[in-house]
Amino acid sequence: MTISPPTGGGDAAATPLPVTPRPAVPVRAEGIQLIGAMPGSGYKDPPALVRRADGQMVQLTPLLFQVLDAIDGERTHDEIAAKVTTAYGRRVSADNVATLVDKKLRPIGLLLKADGSAPEVRKSNPLLGLRMRYAVTDPVRTDRITTPFAMLFNPVLVVALVAGFVYVSWWLLFDKGLASATHEALHKPGLLLLIFVVTVFSAGFHEFGHAAAARRGGATPGVMGMGLYLFWPAFYTDVTDSYRLGRGGRIRTDLGGLYFNAIVALAVVGVWWATGYDALLLAVVSQILQMLRQLTPMVRFDGYHVLADLTGVPDLYHRIRPTLLGTLPWRWRDPSATALKPWARLVVTAWVFVVVPLLALTLFTMVMTLPRVLATAWVSLQAQVDLLGASWAEGDVVAVLARIIAILALVLPIAGICYILTRLVRQVARGVWRRTAGKPLRRCLAVLTALAIVAGLIWAWWPREDTYRPISAYEKGTLGQVLPRAEPPQARVGSGPLAEGQRGHAEALLAGNVRPTEDEPGLALVMVPRQAGTSDPVATGPTSTGEPPDSSGDGGAANTWVFPFDQPLPPDEGDNQALAVNTTDDTVVYDLAFAMIWVDGDQPVTNTNEAYAAASCEDCAAVAISFQVVLIVGDADTVVPANLATAVNYSCVRCLTYALASQLVVTLDGPLSDAGMAELRALWAEIAAYAQGIPGRSLSELQGALEDFQDRVLEVIDADPSRAQRDDSDPGDPGESSSADPSEVPSEPTPSEPASAGSSETPDGSPSAPEPSQTADPTTSPSADPTTSADAPAQESTTAAP
Repeated sequence: MTISPPTGGGDAAATPLPVTPRPAVPVRAEGIQLIGAMPGSGYKDPPALVRRADGQMVQLTPLLFQVLDAIDGERTHDEIAAKVTTAYGRRVSADNVATLVDKKLRPIGLLLKADGSAPEVRKSNPLLGLRMRYAVTDPVRTDRITTPFAMLFNPVLVVALVAGFVYVSWWLLFDKGLASATHEALHKPGLLLLIFVVTVFSAGFHEFGHAAAARRGGATPGVMGMGLYLFWPAFYTDVTDSYRLGRGGRIRTDLGGLYFNAIVALAVVGVWWATGYDALLLAVVSQILQMLRQLTPMVRFDGYHVLADLTGVPDLYHRIRPTLLGTLPWRWRDPSATALKPWARLVVTAWVFVVVPLLALTLFTMVMTLPRVLATAWVSLQAQVDLLGASWAEGDVVAVLARIIAILALVLPIAGICYILTRLVRQVARGVWRRTAGKPLRRCLAVLTALAIVAGLIWAWWPREDTYRPISAYEKGTLGQVLPRAEPPQARVGSGPLAEGQRGHAEALLAGNVRPTEDEPGLALVMVPRQAGTSDPVATGPTSTGEPPDSSGDGGAANTWVFPFDQPLPPDEGDNQALAVNTTDDTVVYDLAFAMIWVDGDQPVTNTNEAYAAASCEDCAAVAISFQVVLIVGDADTVVPANLATAVNYSCVRCLTYALASQLVVTLDGPLSDAGMAELRALWAEIAAYAQGIPGRSLSELQGALEDFQDRVLEVIDADPSRAQRDDSDPGDPGESSSADPSEVPSEPTPSEPASAGSSETPDGSPSAPEPSQTADPTTSPSADPTTSADAPAQESTTAAP
């Protein structure tokens, strides 16, 4: 470049003089904020922090920070080098400064370009970062609004309010309880909507706590606004300036939001005390839940920032890769792996080995369960839309708002999950493609891996029978159910004898042509006899009253009665009772009571037939079957029989209770003939044989079979020759009629032994467990609703012979 000086007089031209060009002067970019080294850093050589205008935090080495600090838009490279040499303690040349400016500081957007234009910066966009930010206040307004709240961090006031919150939480959760609050909220939608509003307000007030805490420590809070974190709306406050504070000031800033949640909880309790609306106490629970969620250190909640400030490592996620690589033996002394102080490295390593598996498991579960989540959300969305239309037609504004909130609560998580998966795939694909550029072998392996992942997704999302089935309330939803399990073929029933506690499988034959499904299950149960099985019937002669079943057989009742009602009394003489009680997980208990009772007509007939099935356990069943035939010889003045079946569950999970009581009461003009007694004896032997085979039968056929036996008893009585003779003549004295010796008349089968000692331990898959049997046509859990007891069909028949 040449410069022509102004001319004097005359025509002679002046000779141009060469001028040395002035070197370019580096200039900082607009909005650069120098924070410096973080006090209490966990690094051996603490990095210096710089904040760009877009809010991006940048970590610099001490030398780079000294160079950036020396750049003021006026100093040349030589002047900057001289200043840095003095501050850094080591000689830095102008060429060193030029290299650092052009190769380090300008590429990350901290300096203007050489031509003076603004740098093109690219802000980090982590997968677990806040998105779609919308600033509501600027730093000036934020400081003005939150400064009055800083006084709430007076130590005396903090201790008093925190102690009050702890007491209120204990009182609500362990003394007052939430039953009345939940009942009132569900019956008054307006209060439920109010709780939602309070929860949203407290989330915003939570951010005031962070800003006020930063202001209390001497830092300047930045903008406040809202955005989306993962897939939920969230408020945020920029407290980057708190990095200037010591460790105590930073932790106070991190916990300030939780402190303000506690203040909201105390205020809600005060409103409850003044109004008496118990539903408001649910807002206190929502504050407690918010605080517990915020303390989670896995994602960027308050707990994450507390851990980061305790260790002095600003961004823990940036330490995942160096930490994992540092576990390799050949990378133990890598500078990136040993950059932290020993205690900080230990804490960060533990955090990495907890967070990485949890995030991987969460991602895997999210992918595998997405089809069923989509199906469930679709069904729920349709139901909410229908309710919204009904509320709109009725003009119920509160219900309309509640339905809109419910719809948003359904749509937002699904949209967020889809967004996260899409963005994750895009980021991983771009990163792998960039890293494998010019490396054919690695790129080939990456493509094969991608194809394998796609094949796995096709297998997981293929529209099979249960892939897109909505989630039901009775399902466990355990991690083991995420993947369909491949089970080996099972042996068929009859392949070998079953013993107590043995694993086995059986086919369940259901009545009807409609196969049960998981949504509409059918009742099917295979029972294992207690101890040696069902006892053989004992034939005895007729008596005024038959012997009652063994009252010692309590049907598996535990020593401690756990149910909220009195235990049934033992049966009286002439009564029949089956009592099956199960309080042991993964077992099936049943009790059978079959009895034929002969009653003299001169005595009152008040025989009772009872079947009780009760369960309080998990993956269990209790079955009680009581069958009684009462034969009245002569005319009885009082005939008041009773037939009762009761099936109850209490604190039950996936349990079945089934009770069946069948009673037949018949009045005879006189004793039966020898032939009739022989036929009745043979029929009772057949009934006893049927009772022995009940463990291998389906419950659905029992009621019909017992009704058939009742009909056959009546047929034997109607066909008895002595009845035909008495029809042609006056009935004689029953006591004078010729008949078989009373000792030869069948009475009752001996009931099985108490099930409490012989209840079979039936692990999953055994024929008596209340789980689906492996058959050619698989059935579902035996009860209509596997989380509740099945309806107990109580059959009552009181019949008088003509």
